[in-house]
Amino acid sequence: MFDISLFAAVGFLFAAYAVVGNDALQTLGTFISSNNRLHWFWLFLFSAIILVVTFTYGWVINEGDPSYGRLSNVKKYPAIDVQWYHTLPPLVLLVITRFGVPVSTSFMVLTVFASIGGLTSMLQKSLIGYGLAFAVGLGIYLIASNTLEKFFRKTQHQQHHPIWVLLQWMTTGYLWSVWLIQDFANIFVFLPREITAVEGFTAMFAIVALLAYTFANNGGPVQRILKSKTAVTDIRSATIIDFTYASLLFYFKELNNIPMSTTFVFLGLIAGREYGFALATQAISFARTCKVALSDIAKAYIGLVLSIDMAVSLPFLARGLAGGGFPLDELVPTTGYAVFITLANLLLIPVGFHLRKKSNARMIILATLMSAAAVAFFMFPLA
Repeated sequence: MFDISLFAAVGFLFAAYAVVGNDALQTLGTFISSNNRLHWFWLFLFSAIILVVTFTYGWVINEGDPSYGRLSNVKKYPAIDVQWYHTLPPLVLLVITRFGVPVSTSFMVLTVFASIGGLTSMLQKSLIGYGLAFAVGLGIYLIASNTLEKFFRKTQHQQHHPIWVLLQWMTTGYLWSVWLIQDFANIFVFLPREITAVEGFTAMFAIVALLAYTFANNGGPVQRILKSKTAVTDIRSATIIDFTYASLLFYFKELNNIPMSTTFVFLGLIAGREYGFALATQAISFARTCKVALSDIAKAYIGLVLSIDMAVSLPFLARGLAGGGFPLDELVPTTGYAVFITLANLLLIPVGFHLRKKSNARMIILATLMSAAAVAFFMFPLA
């Protein structure tokens, strides 16, 4: 009935809870914040129904593949026997999530399964996603800050038209479904590429149970990041954020089947939104916006480097413990990849200095270094 190993099942459960607990911020965070007067069960039920429908539709049309083809490229994401070390990245993600850090589940979970080509394409698409989302958020809120958002702030204590409730629930359904299509790969990478109905719906039951726990805890610790942003509890503002984010994910879903970090897209959109507010109004400080936006991406960067380090070191460690020795020349397959990993880890030094004390000088240095690193990544191949 179940052709799934113990480590695959454990890894799946860790990944499912990590994804649901960590990414509730991106997809359901504004929904939870702006509907806090409702009991969590009704919000959960709505989300659970969409979850089951999205899974069922994908499983049927893709003939047993619930990842919507995100893992179909066997050269980039080969199907392998799950070992003990594959379960560690989602476990680490669970720990990091407890501190409210916006870690990308795509990188943390998928990197240990991916080839160099898989990692490269996923990171490139995610960086493009951050940049496009930032530009879209900035453009929208440069216009909306002194028009729609100004009106929203003046009327935030008034009774809103019921149409906004309907629009927000519809938008949340749209966002939640397209996000699941992107992120199902992060959960189901532990299972066979094609799963039976019994395996699939048993997995769904587990995810739904974990989703209920997340809603009962009001979104989890990562929700603190969203609550620190401007005007996210207003149901009208939340609707605009969710619709914009959902449309960006839909665009990237249609672009190609390469997995990507939805966290990067979300952080880019929220950063662009905050910059739009800062530039168009006096509601928030521009300097503070720069520091907060850079801190968010710096925290996500820590998770990215940690996931790459684990992807490199864990198989090497497992091979050594199994009696294969620890030949350093087999730690990384190419010189370009070795340089990439070295520089990525060195960049953690200015990241740490910035997070420890957010001075203007450290902020400028870090922003310059991260921008240069992103440009270099696109220019020089890892293979």
